[in-house]
Amino acid sequence: MNTKGVKAMCLINFSFHAHHRYKLVIAANRDEFYKRPTEKAHYWNDEPDILAGRDLLQMGTWLGVTKTGRIAALTNFRDPSMPEAGKLSRGALVRDFLRTNEAPEVFFHSLVAEDYTGFNLIAGTADELFYYNNIDKRLSIIENGVHGLSNHFLNTPWPKVMKGKNQLDRYLSEHEELDLGLIFELLADAEQADETDLPNTGVGLEFEKMLSPMFIKTADYGTRSSTIVAVDMENNLTFAERVYKDGVLKEEQVFNFKISNP
Repeated sequence: MNTKGVKAMCLINFSFHAHHRYKLVIAANRDEFYKRPTEKAHYWNDEPDILAGRDLLQMGTWLGVTKTGRIAALTNFRDPSMPEAGKLSRGALVRDFLRTNEAPEVFFHSLVAEDYTGFNLIAGTADELFYYNNIDKRLSIIENGVHGLSNHFLNTPWPKVMKGKNQLDRYLSEHEELDLGLIFELLADAEQADETDLPNTGVGLEFEKMLSPMFIKTADYGTRSSTIVAVDMENNLTFAERVYKDGVLKEEQVFNFKISNP
């Protein structure tokens, strides 16, 4: 089994201005090796406006928000042929966006794409979101609708992306209010995709299939946490997280606050 290039294989499905009660609903899974040290979501001591989990190796994060409503989320771009030696940590991208007050366009244009191995970054606010990756290096404004991002480009029709988008879209079309438990259940879908539907990203068929569910569980790698972020029309933000250990639910926590002016 070839595990090269499978670090932080997250899934981010989100609804942007596609529900009459909520500007933004994010339903995301973070996948990582079980042994990588991680802190659960919290307000950071060194950056008290940031609410996010934290990678304790590089001190970055994969998804976070601020009290003033900045939001950012990251996935890697799966390509085992990309060199990783000498590259900066991708988790610093989310951290650095959240800690600055720069406009998203300014932040993105200041990035040196070659400093990082392949990444996808979604960043902005519940009113305006941007997408950028350092493969084609194009910055785009995210349109209203339901979207999905895994480890290729935004809305690439991988099985887990399509399933996640469809399930979130169907759930939101049928519910006025959010039931966090039901959305977490959607994120816990561990059904593997059919081999005929799998992408070929260079990690081998066996591992492609193991990585194909929304919720991944292998002997030493899998879904470490699930996160829901929701912002309603009155700018009330909910951040909910479930933390898993070896594929087993260990803890759940929910944060609520009203977004303040920067």
